[in-house]
Amino acid sequence: MPLDVNGYLNRIGYEGPLEPSAHTLRDLQVAHLRTVPFENLSIHSHEPIVLEDSSLFDKVVRRRRGGFCYELNGLFAALLRSLGFQVEMLAASVARPTGGFGNEFDHMTLLVTLDQRWIADVGFGDSFIEPLLLDEPGEQTQGARAYKFMLDGDHKILLQRNFDGAWAPQYRFTLTPHAYADYEAMCLYQQTSPESHFTKARICTRATITGRVTLSELRLITTLNAGERAEEELADENEYTAALHKHFGIVMS
Repeated sequence: MPLDVNGYLNRIGYEGPLEPSAHTLRDLQVAHLRTVPFENLSIHSHEPIVLEDSSLFDKVVRRRRGGFCYELNGLFAALLRSLGFQVEMLAASVARPTGGFGNEFDHMTLLVTLDQRWIADVGFGDSFIEPLLLDEPGEQTQGARAYKFMLDGDHKILLQRNFDGAWAPQYRFTLTPHAYADYEAMCLYQQTSPESHFTKARICTRATITGRVTLSELRLITTLNAGERAEEELADENEYTAALHKHFGIVMS
């Protein structure tokens, strides 16, 4: 079934040009990140995650939910393809706080090929807001942060310069294209394993014009683009439900 492009564009509040260009790609990614939250609420409500375009469209567009990387980037890839972009799903390993990287297929990111190659990503939480040029050797500045790619054998490593000026890896990936089926085993692991950080706590986060708003269990966190941060401890599940609706438009059934 063809993707309902107009329904998707209405979901992300996008009214700009649609021709496959770097400008369109940039504006679509920004609109997506500011409207569709990164969230793992399906896991905590025991709602199976199905990696298939129509199922993801129903969740993200019709039910106005968010999702995690496989869902958000998978569906965003479908939108871009429907608009005539050349898109490949890539497998990425997320950097561990203690060093090294996690499993292959930890994360899905997207390669978009125009006259130049771009990495697009609407499913990694607090990261780059605009697509990044894959073959740019230098820093790519976005607000108070910057990004760059480093070659590591067959892998590219994405590094982020944070507000304190320190560089840290976010994830590494190869340019081998993949399909939904390749991510299914890790998607199941992320939903079910006690070792998965997605099973440990509820998270819902969305970029804003001024920074980011995050609901981490009963903590409501507001972050500004320059790194300033404010936290509010919510009293109970009623306040959690109200905050989920107010800041993310989500009503859990």
